[in-house]
Amino acid sequence: MNIHTSFALTVAIACGGFARAAAPPHPTPSSIAADEQRRTDAYAAQLERFLRDRMVKGYPKRAAKAWARDYSSVEAFLKSVEPNRSRWRAVIKPPVLHRTGPLVRRPHPPLAALRAEWLVVPLDTPLTAEALLVLPKTATPQAPAPLVIAQHGIGSCPERTFGLLDHGDHYHSYARALVDAGFAVLAPMNLRSVPRRNRIEHFCRLLDTSLPGIELVRLQRLLDDVLADPRIDGDRVGMWGVSLGGMATMFWMPLESRIKAGVVCAWFNHRLNKMSGEDRRYSSFNRGGEDHAFFTGWMTEFADHDAAALICPRPLLVQTGKKDGIAHWKGVVEEFRKARTHYERLGIADRIEMDLHEGGHEARVTSGVRFLTRWLKQSRRPR
Repeated sequence: MNIHTSFALTVAIACGGFARAAAPPHPTPSSIAADEQRRTDAYAAQLERFLRDRMVKGYPKRAAKAWARDYSSVEAFLKSVEPNRSRWRAVIKPPVLHRTGPLVRRPHPPLAALRAEWLVVPLDTPLTAEALLVLPKTATPQAPAPLVIAQHGIGSCPERTFGLLDHGDHYHSYARALVDAGFAVLAPMNLRSVPRRNRIEHFCRLLDTSLPGIELVRLQRLLDDVLADPRIDGDRVGMWGVSLGGMATMFWMPLESRIKAGVVCAWFNHRLNKMSGEDRRYSSFNRGGEDHAFFTGWMTEFADHDAAALICPRPLLVQTGKKDGIAHWKGVVEEFRKARTHYERLGIADRIEMDLHEGGHEARVTSGVRFLTRWLKQSRRPR
């Protein structure tokens, strides 16, 4: 026995035996549950950080690989973005919907003074496509009127675009102003409440489609009939959507070439920030429980400034209020400048405009009517 061992043994004996490490407390159900909760919280935070970083920080490199735009001419540009248009169709997933009967038209008493009609197109049972149609008094087969699709948003209805049920006057009767300016107006009815859109979108995902995809096809079947009316000029069709109607305008124009000019109101955004939900200065679909607004593959390559390339070279007006809670206006301006680049490089910068105003989540009648008048009535039809 060496001196060190002897000393340790002496100390141990003096202390009444070898010292033992204190045994850990016996785990209780509550401590196990708390441990599990901490572990799960940490994993959830890892996943969210990983996916947010991939979506936002990884977007520039991802988009650079996805887009190969050729600005040498309008024709070359359109050809170069066709693969992206096909991939956009795969995001929206419009289904095949068959017409199952003739168009039904009936007077719409709430707007009798405008001689409004309610249109119904029967589709695959029990689905229908429905909309309000109002023609200006000047529309005749000899002088057909250009058509504007006036698309309402969440919590709204077709009548609201004409000023009915517009509590707060957010729409400012812009559809009525269009009729007064000589436009025919088609105001489709879409599903308007968040809970119902959430519920239906869940079914859509199970069937590999989307609610905007279904509503796009409903609009297309309406257009098939409406544009056959000799009082309407089928070569001069525009779209003006507010809020979720602005989403429809952004989503549908890339896939519906009959729409020649668009007004996106209260929707255009710094989309990566909007969808990541990290900025507390404005509303988030995540924080608002709007599950319906998430579509598989959207943020792979289709942030708003890139999605605008699928509308270009057609004229586009973006209306944004500085007090609109859906966005921080400086981020919208940044996104718009990037979108404008497509038009600038093609030498057609006059076809894209921004109406940045001091108001909130609302339509801007003067700029919208002026813009659509210029491109659908006063100038040659844009390609």
